[in-house]
Amino acid sequence: MANVNLFFAIFTVMPELSRFFSIIVKMLYDDTKQHNKPHVHVYYNEYEATVAIDGEFLGGDIPVKQKKLLLAWLAIHEEELYAAWNKAVQKIPFDKIEPLR
Repeated sequence: MANVNLFFAIFTVMPELSRFFSIIVKMLYDDTKQHNKPHVHVYYNEYEATVAIDGEFLGGDIPVKQKKLLLAWLAIHEEELYAAWNKAVQKIPFDKIEPLR
């Protein structure tokens, strides 16, 4: 039973990839059921969005200024994001990514 609880605790959380200018970027483990495209989940105040690593908004929205910041961060860290996605779909922990400065 303890192993089941540990598995549930590790793989049902949404680890934070990065945080900058009050924008929080997270990635789920094994998150391919609703959106097959590699993506992140983005939170800014009361706003939420699901955004593909290539910058396409798959659901939700965030304000224009924060969208520009996010898109810049996605472009800068594209390789790291795809590496994190590849680990996440295999349920392997991934590292945080540097914030936008």
